[in-house]
Amino acid sequence: MRVLWLCNIMLPVIASQLGLPCSNKEGWLSGLAARVCREKPDDMTLGVCFPVTGEAIRGETDGLLWYGFPEDTSRPHLYGKGLEGALGRIVEMFKPDIVHCFGTEYPHTLAMTRVYGRPQRTLIGIQGLCFVYAEAYMAGLPDSVRRRTSLRDFLRQDNLRQQQNKYRRRGTFEKEALRRTAHVTGRTDWDREWAKRVNPGAAYHFMNETLRESFYGPVWDVKSCRPCSIFVSQGNYPIKGLHYLLQAMPMIKRRFPKAHLFVAGDVITRADTVKEKLKLSGYGRYLRELIRANRLERSVTFLGRLGEKEMLRHFLESHVFVSPSSIENSPNSVGEAMLLGMPVISSDVGGVHNMLLSGLEGVLYHPGDVKALADWVCYVFDGKNRAEIEEMGRCARLRALRTHDPETNYRRLLEIYDEINLCV
Repeated sequence: MRVLWLCNIMLPVIASQLGLPCSNKEGWLSGLAARVCREKPDDMTLGVCFPVTGEAIRGETDGLLWYGFPEDTSRPHLYGKGLEGALGRIVEMFKPDIVHCFGTEYPHTLAMTRVYGRPQRTLIGIQGLCFVYAEAYMAGLPDSVRRRTSLRDFLRQDNLRQQQNKYRRRGTFEKEALRRTAHVTGRTDWDREWAKRVNPGAAYHFMNETLRESFYGPVWDVKSCRPCSIFVSQGNYPIKGLHYLLQAMPMIKRRFPKAHLFVAGDVITRADTVKEKLKLSGYGRYLRELIRANRLERSVTFLGRLGEKEMLRHFLESHVFVSPSSIENSPNSVGEAMLLGMPVISSDVGGVHNMLLSGLEGVLYHPGDVKALADWVCYVFDGKNRAEIEEMGRCARLRALRTHDPETNYRRLLEIYDEINLCV
């Protein structure tokens, strides 16, 4: 059985061999690929293809055949003319029995379903869904912010309304790709429902995700964290809801003046130089306005892009992890925080309720309810609730160890491939 993975990124093990920077996104793929190569059945060959800048490349790393195809992933709302030809050549070279597409967010998934042309042997794993995310994109932003266009936005044709429309356009690619497959993997009520709406005839295969390896060992300890610190894994576009947390911070600081917010990911608020000011997006400018209006200049730290080890350290050093998003499927950041046994507060959106039981393993609150968000953060910070918070973390860790168990999820993946073979 020859299985070809279509990924959104170059796997770090391949990037390392080529001396290229490693992407921090979808880090769980590396561990899964390594395990498949190490423990796969004798009759299975794994290939991986992924987008690259420039010319097509191919090679082999630790028994893993890989292919890089040209694609401009900075403009995922555009369907590249050469995609089908490039992927067609990869399919011709590798001759897969099954094509497994990890995610629907980029045009290459649609291109692959078109050139492979075998729905019964095509499997698409749902991560997020742009056509659903588009409708939640503005995330309660004021009309004045939705309408604004910075110089950067004007030059790039990329203001908030245009960003939302780009998500909608990507969504049309997703829907066609989902209609061109007979098999879908997912892990929440949310992705199952949307998959069925788009393609009622597709078989839905449940499979949880395995997270980054380094998160399976350490355990969060309140005595070792920075008191009253909040960690957010990213906040560079409205869906992630950073503006909600900035609105909640004054309420939090009234009770806990030393409260401090740490934000990982792209820093879209940087404006130390004239050039950086000119590059500010409309949303980045709004975040700066909130920070200034709420006098948070010394209470918010933007960390920039972090590697796996750095992310782990900031999780462990923080008092609470918050996911204030306006929409999610099952955010891996929530799963990683749960694996560490730390306090988790998340908006109750998408499939997050399938990840943790509110009140027992963490806290879910109504999306956009800034006061509830502030109240729950203060609840975690209040030392009187320490025993309950620690028990929640313990329960969350036990749940996450089951949900993200590498052995279970690896075996389930092989089962799904067998199920697909039996369907043909």
